[in-house]
Amino acid sequence: MKTVERDHLIARANLLALLTIGYNLVEGIISMALGAADETLALFGFGVDSFIEVISAVGVWHMIKRIRANYGETKDVFEQRALRITGGAFYLLTVGLVATAALNIIVQHKPTTTIWGIVISLVSVSFMWLLIHHKTRVGKALNSPAILADAACSRACVYLSVVLLVASAGFQLTGIGSLDSIGALLIAWLTFKEGREAFGKANGMSCSCGCSGTADVECDKK
Repeated sequence: MKTVERDHLIARANLLALLTIGYNLVEGIISMALGAADETLALFGFGVDSFIEVISAVGVWHMIKRIRANYGETKDVFEQRALRITGGAFYLLTVGLVATAALNIIVQHKPTTTIWGIVISLVSVSFMWLLIHHKTRVGKALNSPAILADAACSRACVYLSVVLLVASAGFQLTGIGSLDSIGALLIAWLTFKEGREAFGKANGMSCSCGCSGTADVECDKK
């Protein structure tokens, strides 16, 4: 591959990483604020997850800078620390969501509305599919397992968005309050898998199956 072409592709990968960081920050702030205002746990948990994804995205951005400097794709101390922080945060979120969802089911709590959960999840699915498309193209062109794995991580975000969409639409259509809590429990299950994946990567496990470990690719020890 010519140097000019490689530099162009790496610049695109860098832009996609920055877009991921910026989008997750905005999505996290809006989702947490609206989730708290409307008392919808699924949307609030989705927003917290977006904030945690920022830490992971910063690690990817750092990795792309190292690829540009020809250091390869092996993880350095910064990336390993970012992955461990990400994994720990996902585990804490999992515990918080499970405990709060269980309490909400017991007291039969109902959100004020989940309409914003529908809107945000639809926007998220659309934007993440665009990111997946472009990250996959860049990853294949550069023959970069790390960038392809990042594309799979964006796919995990799509699964979270679909869970939020189903839970939010279900409540709006039926008025059954427990659907919001069930949605939060499903999000907790996905965040637990993301936490396990992050710790696996930090400890030397190479996995191109994404943050939630859902694609048909084996995770092999380096």
